[in-house]
Amino acid sequence: MLKVLDPGAVRGWVRRSADALARARAEIDALNVFPVPDGDTGTNLHLTMLAAADALAGLAEDADADLTWRTLAQGALLGARGNSGVIVSQALRGMAEVLRQAEGRGDDVRDALVRGAEMARSAVVRPVEGTVLSVLAAAADAVRERDGDLPEVAGSAARAARQALLRTTGQLDVLGRNGVVDAGGAGLTIILEILADVVADAYAERHDVPAPASDHRPAPEQGQPGYEVMYLLDAGQEAIDRLRAELDGLGDSLVIIGGDGLWNVHVHVDDAGSAIEAGLGAGRPHRIKVTYLGGRTQEPSRGRGVVAVAAGDGLTGLFREAGAVVVRREPGASPALAAVLAAIRGAGTEVVVLPNDSGVRAVAVAAAEIAREEGVTVSVLPTKASVQGLAALAVHDPLRRFDDDVVAMTDAAGHTRHGHVWVANREAMTSAGLCRPGDVLGVVDGDVSLIGTAVAEVAVEVVDRMVSASSELVTLVSGADSGGSLAEVVQDHLGVVRPDIEVVHYEGGQGGYPLLIGVE
Repeated sequence: MLKVLDPGAVRGWVRRSADALARARAEIDALNVFPVPDGDTGTNLHLTMLAAADALAGLAEDADADLTWRTLAQGALLGARGNSGVIVSQALRGMAEVLRQAEGRGDDVRDALVRGAEMARSAVVRPVEGTVLSVLAAAADAVRERDGDLPEVAGSAARAARQALLRTTGQLDVLGRNGVVDAGGAGLTIILEILADVVADAYAERHDVPAPASDHRPAPEQGQPGYEVMYLLDAGQEAIDRLRAELDGLGDSLVIIGGDGLWNVHVHVDDAGSAIEAGLGAGRPHRIKVTYLGGRTQEPSRGRGVVAVAAGDGLTGLFREAGAVVVRREPGASPALAAVLAAIRGAGTEVVVLPNDSGVRAVAVAAAEIAREEGVTVSVLPTKASVQGLAALAVHDPLRRFDDDVVAMTDAAGHTRHGHVWVANREAMTSAGLCRPGDVLGVVDGDVSLIGTAVAEVAVEVVDRMVSASSELVTLVSGADSGGSLAEVVQDHLGVVRPDIEVVHYEGGQGGYPLLIGVE
């Protein structure tokens, strides 16, 4: 028997838990009727613990308790899946808060279990009894006032969890109607029983999952939300407080866990777009995952299509003439997620999305995630500028296999260097030095490469820096305030220094940028 839960024992516990959940996940999935009968709780808990185990596997054998528990908590946070996975991840984070700086004796583990249960419950905006939270609370209550050695504490927590799991059928109506225990609670019970096994050095071959009643037929609850939305979010605490209130008004099963600027957000909603837009308003969402739970969805149009995001009447016209469904945006702003999603739905069942701006990509990816859950095949290309989008659209062939078309369009965009000229409206430090209001900035592939005083001179210098011996085509797109004179100056210059290069000029009408430049 172990007297302390040392780093080696922690790694063994987490890995064994992941393995046990892998063996039991199908049985746990079969229990899953709350909050929605989507049959994936066992799978989600397995993947959550597997992410933590894999994170720990990357540590050196002599890693101390502080690093071990921080790694465990971070791995679980990043890998948390589903409602129960997120809650268990937060419980592990609470345990880590205590055990990072403790020896891991019985009293330390007791305090850690209590802290984990408290943190898990506080992360759930509207806690429900008869769930994994009830099982956690029972395990913590069983050891809260107990003084004992490590095996006694771990064993008491595991036994209390098993007893609490069996009570969940009578605590929650939907569980009683289906004759099942809570699926998340079943997974948590296995995790705590594995902990007891590890510290007692006595391993059971299998940890039982209570079987559902013979007539168990999980059915959707009335008013069930249509989507599960999850994402990691880079944001501060104040933004999270606002986000929690906003998402609480949009759906249910809301859980937000994390801290120190990184959060894992989980919610069930009817409108997935609104949940993601709320995240965009709070910070930087990434690793967005949208799962369709049920309800109505809009039937997508048939066939192959391209969606392009554009700012300016001229660019909108160019993309439409090339056959794209266009989403308009204001200069310097992202389009509404709902607008991008509607465009994807209307474009076809196989859709390529051209964001044409680094800041738009997150919205495009979020819309694509929702559309995929509705049966649309979507690929978001990494176009960072309108000239890359035009290059991609120029090689689009709806008669090709979709994957081949995506490869060709991506290749065309990737071989197009992009630049632009704009006038600074504030003082800022750039990669080319300090700029002041009124300075003319020349940008090449996203970086400010020069600062000047005359728009035409900067535009010519930008083009000179972009073209190479292999350049064949230069595309110039005039802004709303430049007329055609700026493009003519650049075109005349190229006619002298590089008469071999083909130059095309379009009136883009975009605001803020007198000239956009693409070089293929």
